[in-house]
Amino acid sequence: MPLSPVPVFEATSEIPADASVIVVLKAGQQGLGQRAAALDAATNGALTRACASPRFSGANGECLDILAPASLSARRVVVLGVGEGATVSALSAMRAGGALAAHLEEEREGDAVIVFDTIEGSAIQPAELLARLALGMRLRRYRFDLRRQRKGAEAEAAWRIRLVGVSEQDLSLHMARIDAIAEGVELTRTLVNLPANHLHPDSFAEHLGPLRDAGVEIEVLEEAELKRLGMNALLAVGSASAHPPRVIALRYRGPGSADTPLAFVGKGICFDSGGLCAKNGPQMFDMKGDMAGAATVAGLILSLARQGSPVHAVGVLGIAENLPSGKAFKSGDIITTLSGQTVEVFDTDCEGRLLLADCLHYAATRFQPAAIVDLATLTYSVTRGLGKIFAGLFGNDDAIAAGIMAAGETVGERFWRMPLDRAYDEELQSPFADLRHHAKDLEAGDAPYAAAFLRHFTEDRPWVHLDIAGQEFTEADRPYCRQGATGYGVQMLEEWVTRTKQL
Repeated sequence: MPLSPVPVFEATSEIPADASVIVVLKAGQQGLGQRAAALDAATNGALTRACASPRFSGANGECLDILAPASLSARRVVVLGVGEGATVSALSAMRAGGALAAHLEEEREGDAVIVFDTIEGSAIQPAELLARLALGMRLRRYRFDLRRQRKGAEAEAAWRIRLVGVSEQDLSLHMARIDAIAEGVELTRTLVNLPANHLHPDSFAEHLGPLRDAGVEIEVLEEAELKRLGMNALLAVGSASAHPPRVIALRYRGPGSADTPLAFVGKGICFDSGGLCAKNGPQMFDMKGDMAGAATVAGLILSLARQGSPVHAVGVLGIAENLPSGKAFKSGDIITTLSGQTVEVFDTDCEGRLLLADCLHYAATRFQPAAIVDLATLTYSVTRGLGKIFAGLFGNDDAIAAGIMAAGETVGERFWRMPLDRAYDEELQSPFADLRHHAKDLEAGDAPYAAAFLRHFTEDRPWVHLDIAGQEFTEADRPYCRQGATGYGVQMLEEWVTRTKQL
């Protein structure tokens, strides 16, 4: 898949003589550090004079570009603002790195030296700060692009970024984790960006090669096995597609990990037309991304495996397409789910909760996990209620919910806790089946009703449901993400797992 080459980051003890672009960090109104001051002296105070410009405050992400005087062999010096010292964190460093990458791209510079000096008031260690800055650069540099496929098209050059101010040993310890996170986010973004004619239930497992390379066990449950097991809800969702549905089970067991795993369940609707309750054209346009939950689980497992995390994690991906045809499931159908509970279908465009019902029960009963986290682009209502600032979190375990929310604040993937109350079960009652899969009112509180429905299939395991609808794409470039898929949730879950290890 044509992606921008991964930038190469290297530690070096001194500013190399062949440096063409030198980047120095400036924290708010603090003075220049020791290495930057030496550069300032070599340029007869050019950096100090430039930093006194009214347009430069040292705020996070500000880039002040100075054409280097003749006394330097470099072409230019860039002063990168990282914000006031007390505010410098892993997240702000990543944002500054993204801003720097965007600036270097605009200037068409692919070879730079970043010079670190001590930042007063910052609690983050120098090696971690530079590693997080590198992560921001790498994530901003990621590009999914199906152009330039013709023979003889010019290939994009790889970036070389050298880091001065930390030892190679210290930096490598942090970069091992950073590179693993970046790989996970990039895989998730690529899966979500792929159009439905490239990524569908028949081909999904073929795109998981990076997980196989990382030693993750991948098991694909084909249609016949799903029928044997009784995963009728998932089968119903995928019944109209020429590509039969699948369940893909991922298993990673790190060194020294517990016998009982953490389970992550992802909704993987490769395209959602709404089925017989069809969406309109504009609503369908981004429905290639309705598998973002499954993509996030795949990216998380890859990031854990790449860094050799000492955890035991399983992923269950429900993969299907929701399309109309003479074989499609219909409103009013009653389906016997894997759990044995019968469900009356109300709206075929609410297919995700049906797919998750079987996948949640499968994860709970097969793997007996310590906890389950599911992710899904599930409802429009969560986006209407929270906008793009927060994703929705529902859960039956306060500690896990709090841990996930704290992890999200750390990495900038924010969640707001929503109600999971037994009162919502009243609207899910059916006179003909154990459950309706949707409340009668399509507009009133769909997200909590969907969560209430899913709770019936968790076998009372500690469980959190993450409704990430609206977070899977961005329409405009962000500090460390281009237009397109965001990879939302990978960094948060990696942070949460790293903090908790095992429950």
